[in-house]
Amino acid sequence: MEVSVVITVLNEAESLSTLFASLAAQTRPPDEVVLVDGGSTDNTLTLLYAEKARAPFPLTVIERTGANIAQGRNAAIAAARGPIIAVTDAGVRLEPTWLERLVAPLEGPAGEKTAVVAGFFRPDPHTVFETAMGATVLPELRDVAPERFLPSSRSVAFLKRAAEAVGGYPEWLDYCEDLILDLRLRDRYGPFAFVPGALVYFRPRGDLRAFLKQYYRYARGDGKADLWRRRHLVRYLTYLVAIPCIGLLGHQRGRRWWLLYLVSFPSMFLTPWRRLSSLRQDWGPLDRLKAALWVPIIRVTGDLAKMIGYPVGLCWRWRHRPLDWRR
Repeated sequence: MEVSVVITVLNEAESLSTLFASLAAQTRPPDEVVLVDGGSTDNTLTLLYAEKARAPFPLTVIERTGANIAQGRNAAIAAARGPIIAVTDAGVRLEPTWLERLVAPLEGPAGEKTAVVAGFFRPDPHTVFETAMGATVLPELRDVAPERFLPSSRSVAFLKRAAEAVGGYPEWLDYCEDLILDLRLRDRYGPFAFVPGALVYFRPRGDLRAFLKQYYRYARGDGKADLWRRRHLVRYLTYLVAIPCIGLLGHQRGRRWWLLYLVSFPSMFLTPWRRLSSLRQDWGPLDRLKAALWVPIIRVTGDLAKMIGYPVGLCWRWRHRPLDWRR
């Protein structure tokens, strides 16, 4: 069966060469690539049309100025001719066997029973900060329960008819759109095939400001889509109730209560500290120390960004009353 790779881009001139080089190196070449540009103002479009003339696969470039990611992906899926859709992002580097492994369950004997395949992703850090970022926010394979894993659209494949049956990506969402599609597909077709060897590598955010903005938007998307209520509630209870209460108890009833901070705080960071050792084994002690110190700063910054973004998304939801995506 034909496989169409769909991608959305916006101002990705610096990353396109890596993306297309890794697409060209695939052991199972795509039958076509459909790429939607959301209105780039850098050199992206010029590079795309130059690539179209020399790419070793058919490349369709669609210009949709002002389209969000969901609208761009739906436009690409609609234009794709293949019955199998593989989705990835700009700014990534694909393992040479990515596409071959990702679509194998859909093309093989079990294909009739498989509608969605979840690939996996790994950080591709270039700096100490990016390494700490990847360790703090991205799961390792050992952290994943395959039957519950919801893939990012950096690495996912599905039948075109399956995406169409659930309405595609929700175009009213600017972030978290891939999670909503995952949940709709899982509700309709059951657990996904999980292929962790279908790997995509990408660079984490390069500074704290960019990370704060990213996680604010993610949490705002959670609020808009009414996702993860319990997780957000636990976060508010932790920072706004538990932490102040321990401080108050220590002030009023004895400083021994503050020992709870020494017990509870490190537990928040044990998992990312463990991941650091697997990400960069070639580091010296100083770089390891710098990365370890960045972990709590990144974790707390991400939590605060989510606490700010989530109610903004909820307010948007109350004002606009979008259709319940669960129906």
